[in-house]
Amino acid sequence: MSTLQEVLSEHVREGELYESIDRGRVRCYACGHCCPIPEGQLGVCKVRFNRGGKLYVPWGYVGGVQCDPIEKKPFFHAYPGALAFSFGMLGCDLHCSYCQNWVTSQALRDPRAVSPPLGVEPEELVRGALRQRAKAVVSTYNEPLITSEWAVSVFREARAAGLKTAFVSNGNGTPQVLEYLRPWVDLYKVDLKSFDDRHYHELGGRIQPILDTIRSLHDMGIWVEIVTLLIPGFNDSDDELKRLTEFLAGVSPDLPWHVTAFHGDYKMTDPRDTTPEDLMRAAEFGRNAGLRYIYAGNLPGEVGDLEDTRCPNCQTLLVERMGYLITGYHLTPEGRCPSCATAIPGRWAPSFDGQIAARPFRPHDHAFIVRQ
Repeated sequence: MSTLQEVLSEHVREGELYESIDRGRVRCYACGHCCPIPEGQLGVCKVRFNRGGKLYVPWGYVGGVQCDPIEKKPFFHAYPGALAFSFGMLGCDLHCSYCQNWVTSQALRDPRAVSPPLGVEPEELVRGALRQRAKAVVSTYNEPLITSEWAVSVFREARAAGLKTAFVSNGNGTPQVLEYLRPWVDLYKVDLKSFDDRHYHELGGRIQPILDTIRSLHDMGIWVEIVTLLIPGFNDSDDELKRLTEFLAGVSPDLPWHVTAFHGDYKMTDPRDTTPEDLMRAAEFGRNAGLRYIYAGNLPGEVGDLEDTRCPNCQTLLVERMGYLITGYHLTPEGRCPSCATAIPGRWAPSFDGQIAARPFRPHDHAFIVRQ
């Protein structure tokens, strides 16, 4: 029986985000590791490899497809109530011990993570999104940066069909990959997992590429929202929260920051679960730093008004939420506060047209995935 690595090695094509260096090696620019990969070897991500002096990259499959409320990504300032047709591949450039998508992200590292690839073409994914009446097509579930060439091929088709596009990513980018993605990505969620480089080393990376990515995405005009999973004893010290929120406010006080609750998962089961009080304490650091849009996630109904969007000028309630459910929408068609006309940063539709689903679901029609 073929191994998963052997199966995936057949779902590839030559990549675009690399250069030849010396002695048959190639340097990959898909993520912040910038791996120099010798002939016959894999990059850190274990899905990009050197064959005959060329870099081969994942192509033509998905590890899973799901329809999510866009609020689950989470995007709170982009088309509230919209459906996000979400797909992922396999592999990741980090190895977070608390990963909630480890079945796909760690499939090449952990023998317990079994998620066989399903063959598909970009056009089929887009047709599936249109059938589900999705607003956006989202690359997620594994780390999309390491499968950027495939994502762009899907996004080209999605844009041609009038759909929005998004990455849900750890943000471990490079200038090369961000320029490559720039024409094709509308929305980008970055996980800022910590503000301590030692913690990032534990997860298999460095903090500087993530900080550079956040700045670059904002400067490029791509809509960015930031998520920090608050883990007691790992990244919740006063000093770390102060520095993290001050960094974000320094990029832009209009960056939405989602501070979300941890629960034990995968290999990290020792820390206690995050409480509503923990989230509200972190939110206070964000307010003190000057952030205007702070949200608490994963504990619906337990965090006061930290699920809602309010006008930073007059505090008028603009978007009311309970978990992923939109319970009230009061923005003007131009994306302004109806009380004081303050422009609210984001990507807003001219009107709220209802919500297809407030919970994730599998597509009803799997006809677009036809090949193993």
